[in-house]
Amino acid sequence: VQLQASGGGLVQAGGSLRLSCAASRYVFSISAVAWYRQAPGKQRELVARITRGGTAYSADSVKGRFTISRDNAKNTAYLQMNSLTPEDTAVYYCNTQSVEYGITWGQGTQVTVSS
Repeated sequence: VQLQASGGGLVQAGGSLRLSCAASRYVFSISAVAWYRQAPGKQRELVARITRGGTAYSADSVKGRFTISRDNAKNTAYLQMNSLTPEDTAVYYCNTQSVEYGITWGQGTQVTVSS
């Protein structure tokens, strides 16, 4: 199982970024997808998750600013991040979760928000 995360970068506070997480067609179709982040010196934390059927969950710290979505035709999940603050600076990781393959992590993508 391979995941490809992309879309990170450097942005000013108040700006937006969209992260993408691409998987193979079969794996994507049977999996929930989640985004986590890990800031320096902190534990990895769940940011948002979306089920196969499209039910979404967001952490309180990003609710109203971040939106997780999935495009099943493109085998890709997205994390739209708006109103970014320096506290959102972290390495962002996506993973897929399925009964057949368990949990699979993609490589991280760095998001840096300058004040």
